[in-house]
Amino acid sequence: MNPAYKKLMEKQQYLFVGEHSAVKICGWTKKALQDEGMCYKGVFYGINSHRCIQMSPAINFCDMDCVYCWRDRNNSSFGKVDKPKDIMENAIRAQRKLLTGFKGNPNTNQERMKESKEPMHVAISLNGEATYYPHLSELIRDIKRRGWSSYLVTNGMLPQVLENLELPTQLYISLDAANEELQTKITRSMHKDSWQRLMKSLDIMRALKGKTRTTLRLTVIKGLNDIEPEKYAELFNRANPDFIEVKAYMFVGASRERLEMQNMPYHEEVKAFAEKIAQYCPYQLSAEQEASRVVLMTKEDSAPRFIDFEKLKQEYIVQFAAEAEIAPNPELDKLVTEYSEQEQESSSEEKFIPLSAIKVKI
Repeated sequence: MNPAYKKLMEKQQYLFVGEHSAVKICGWTKKALQDEGMCYKGVFYGINSHRCIQMSPAINFCDMDCVYCWRDRNNSSFGKVDKPKDIMENAIRAQRKLLTGFKGNPNTNQERMKESKEPMHVAISLNGEATYYPHLSELIRDIKRRGWSSYLVTNGMLPQVLENLELPTQLYISLDAANEELQTKITRSMHKDSWQRLMKSLDIMRALKGKTRTTLRLTVIKGLNDIEPEKYAELFNRANPDFIEVKAYMFVGASRERLEMQNMPYHEEVKAFAEKIAQYCPYQLSAEQEASRVVLMTKEDSAPRFIDFEKLKQEYIVQFAAEAEIAPNPELDKLVTEYSEQEQESSSEEKFIPLSAIKVKI
């Protein structure tokens, strides 16, 4: 991948565990180790923040350039493709290395510090679009074989991949607007048919009901996409997810070059907008975390909020006990490789330019 971009990521405390894969310690992991709170996923679903690995197998590529994204974007080819098992083995080592300094901190909960050395959750998000990684199914299967839970966040631009994917414990699709025009303006996708791709992914999510836990995530940008609550309700009903997270845009990172401080809503404003949406659909507010400015919406037939991780672990271990090696998925590999080549063709000759050097205002 691009050496200049890799160096920038390393300065931002990303630890690379392969050619295009990296780990970064989440701020909530640090807080959890010092008994200063937990990630909203802990409040909503029972995830242990201090035992969660935040990583991405596709730091090098994203097919969107979202105005609210806090990351500097880069598009470069995969080059040598990291092997799933190597990614996870190196990610475990990297997580332990990055947390080493907390052991000597007098404010650290030493019991949690000990537990942090044995992860049990993997959040596949962080940076880049993970569905472009050619061996994503194998990566998810490797996580399952360890008895861990996995959380995949995608922008929904590769619906064909989602149709063939080894399902994670919880699948997230980002929903950034209630209409095509605004979605195009916010996401600045490489795909001219991005709205149609997203709609197909929402339909796939609906079909996955009961097969895995499904979630839509709406990032509210004050003064931009906090409109048309009835249309969001229509999209929520179309996808029929178990959970909907309505979260505030945060004025941090590279997004500060494209948006303004006033675009960041207060928690009460996020909550109020979610309540407006709830007037048009069966989803209602069921939990919230003010520190992260996020609320959770569920409905009567949603999956149970809290996950029984011990039961899940045993199910995964039994499911994969007979497998000596991870079964390959040639059809999926071919599909994602073709998409990667198509989308990277136009950007393969471009030099990396940090978004912080480009001023784009809405």
